[in-house]
This record gives sequence, structure tokens and C-alpha cells, in this order.
Amino acid sequence: MTNKTISIVTPCFNEEDNVETLYHKVKDEFTKLDQYTYEHIFIDNASTDKTVQIIKSIAKNDPNIKLIVNSRNFGHLRSPVYGLKQAMGDAAMLVVADLQDPPELIPEFIKKWEEGNEIVIGVKNKSHESPLMYLIRTAYYNLINRLAEIPLAKNYTGFGLYDKKIIDLLKANPDPYPYLRGLIFEFGFNVVRIKYTQPVRKRGITKNNFFTLYDIAMLGICSHSKVPLRIATISGFVFSMVSFLIGICYFIAKLVFWSKFSLGIAPIVIGVFFFTSMQLFFTGILGEYIGFIFTKTNNRDQPMVIEKERVNF
Repeated sequence: MTNKTISIVTPCFNEEDNVETLYHKVKDEFTKLDQYTYEHIFIDNASTDKTVQIIKSIAKNDPNIKLIVNSRNFGHLRSPVYGLKQAMGDAAMLVVADLQDPPELIPEFIKKWEEGNEIVIGVKNKSHESPLMYLIRTAYYNLINRLAEIPLAKNYTGFGLYDKKIIDLLKANPDPYPYLRGLIFEFGFNVVRIKYTQPVRKRGITKNNFFTLYDIAMLGICSHSKVPLRIATISGFVFSMVSFLIGICYFIAKLVFWSKFSLGIAPIVIGVFFFTSMQLFFTGILGEYIGFIFTKTNNRDQPMVIEKERVNF
């Protein structure tokens, strides 16, 4: 019987402190799984430190290690999916370089996959990161689950194992900015969740900031929900009716208490600021959707990632 091959895909950017440790941890797990062969694909987003040199050094002595070096930084959304598309195994597993996706769970993921589940994902039920950041992430996942037109997984960041069927569907998808966390649920295959505790990053600094997290959040909402646009439409109708009724009440009050009732400037100022802020908010929502459409259409014929170099392919 031919051994099955598992592809481990690791996107990285300036992870010189972690890639060698991750390599050894993954290798140790497959040493225990002697019925499987594996390839470990590192896809580097044009690191400015020694990440590429370290991976090349490892790849010289281990043919299981493969490397793709991007010509520039193509972002934290495109590079991982492109890496998955290069996987040649019977299944592919996405494992980030910062060691916050525990490689020790690889055997459990493979076991669930062998049971007939095309998608096995890791879901954080606990995290050793900042309690405030974990709370914010949880609130976001709750929000997008309420807004999305398909059920999504809370606290799922892409860490998971995907059958070759799923990888083939990803390859056939021309989307230049795929939202992997939602896309796999659109395919409609069996999804099994494995709960784990996310460890704290021990070495290096996170490459995510407010803007990258906001980018992921808006991509997820725009990709899978029209609810914000409908809220804007309904709110406009409701507030216009409320404004009309308040105006009628003021008019009647002035007619009845002509000499005693003073309109004053405060209600006008408050009303102007309130409705102006609402207009700006919903204009921003509309702008996000327009930007989303522009990005999708403008880059549809462009490659997801441009490679600078390949090693061991």
C-alpha cells in the first residue's frame, strides 16, 4: 500500500527566530507517523531578516523542505492560500510559523481526516494571548457569525487540514483576495472542529496590527454578508420617519404653546451631529463594499502571488 502524503504549508514573514524550531517540531511528529510521507512548504513574503537563509540551509539537508520566496510582500491573506495551492499531498495542512498553531496536533488532525472528514479545523477555546485582544477577536467572530449568510467557525484562523478535494477547489477559484476562513464553509463538505489552547508567542513580534486585523474583518464581512447594506437602508427609512414625527410634534407644540414654547438651538445641533455621524458611518460601509468590488475586479486577471524563487520543487 502506497503511503499517503501530507503537505504542511507555512506562510512566514520575518520569522528567523521560529522557522527552525517549527521545522524540527513538524519533523518529530512525522517521525511518529511512519505510514505517511510529508512535504513542508514554507512560503516567504519577502522577509527582510534571515528567514530565507535559514530555510535554505535546512532545505539543503532535507528534501522534504520546500521554499517559495515571493517577489514582494503580498499580504497575510494571499500568500497562505497560494501556498496551499502548491501542495501536492493527499491533504494539506496550514500551520503558521510563530508556533501558535501547535504542531503536536498534527496526528489528531490526520486521524479525523482519515475518518472521512474533508476539512478538519483548529478552533481556539482558550488563548494565552492578551485577554483584551482575545475578547476583541471573540466579539468579531460573534458579529460576523450573526451577519454571515453561511455558518462560520468562531475563533478559527485558518489552522486546519484540508483534503485534496478542497485544495483542488481552491485552485479552481480565481478570487485574487480569498477569505479562506469563510471560503471553505461555502464548499459544503464535512467540517470537524478540534479545540485547542493557543500558546503565547515566545519569540519574535506579531506582524498583525490594527490595520491588518481590520482588513481581515472587513474582507470577511463584505465577502459573506449584505446585512450592513440592508441595515443602512432600513436605518435611513426609520430615522427619516422619526425625524418627521419629531418635527410634527415640535410644530404642534409651538402652535399650542406659542408664547411659552422655545425651540432653542440645542435640539438642532444634536440632531445635525447625530444624523451627520450616521451618514458618515454608512457612507464608510458603502465605501468598504465599493473598495471590495474594485479589489476583486481590478486584480482578477493578476497572479495571486509573484514568485521570486523556488527551492526543492
